[in-house]
Amino acid sequence: MIVIIMIICTIMARRSVPLDTDRPIQVLTWKGGVPIRRVPVALARRFAQLCTGVVAEVLSGEDLAPLEYAVLVYLGHEPDIDQIGVAARLAIDRNSASVLVEKLERRKLIERRVDSADRRARRLRLTRRGHALQERLRAPMRAAQRRILEPLDPAERELFLDQLVKIIKANEAYAKPGVGRRRRQLSQPSKTAK
Repeated sequence: MIVIIMIICTIMARRSVPLDTDRPIQVLTWKGGVPIRRVPVALARRFAQLCTGVVAEVLSGEDLAPLEYAVLVYLGHEPDIDQIGVAARLAIDRNSASVLVEKLERRKLIERRVDSADRRARRLRLTRRGHALQERLRAPMRAAQRRILEPLDPAERELFLDQLVKIIKANEAYAKPGVGRRRRQLSQPSKTAK
C-alpha cells in the first residue's frame, strides 16, 4: 500500500500543480465513477482495490486467493525457499505465511522438505500439480496485469513500473507486516470485580 501511495505521489509531482498542504484537496469525478479525493492514500487504496479485483477475476474458478497464487509464483521461480522467505517476499507476517503454506500443502500444490543444513527448517517446493496450476494461470495473469496498465501508453507503463521499483527501494523500511494496523488494547480489569 505504501508503495502505491509513493508512486502516486511521484506521478502527481510531475503535474503542473504541486502537491502541497496549502491548496484545497481536489475531488475527482468522472462519468460512471465514484468521487475520489486526489491524495495519495485515497488513490493508492482505489488502485490496490482494482488490482486485487482484476487478479481475483482471473483466479475465480480456481479456489485460490491472490496471496496463495503469489506463493505458487515465488516457488515456481525460487524453489526451496523457506517459509520465512515466503513471508518476506509477500510482506506478510510469519503466521499468515504458515496458514497459506498449510492450505496449499493440504491441496497438494506445494510440499515441505527438511532443510539438509538445518533440520528444524523446512524448504518449500511446488508439486507437479502446483507447477501445472501455476503454468496454466501464467498467461491469463499476465494478460490481467497488462489490462491494468492498458490506459497508459507503452512508455508511460515502463515509467510507471520504473517509478514503482525506485519508490520500493527507497522506502523498503516501511514494508513491514502489520504496518498501519491498529494495536489491540489490553482489556482492563473490571472495577466491579473484587
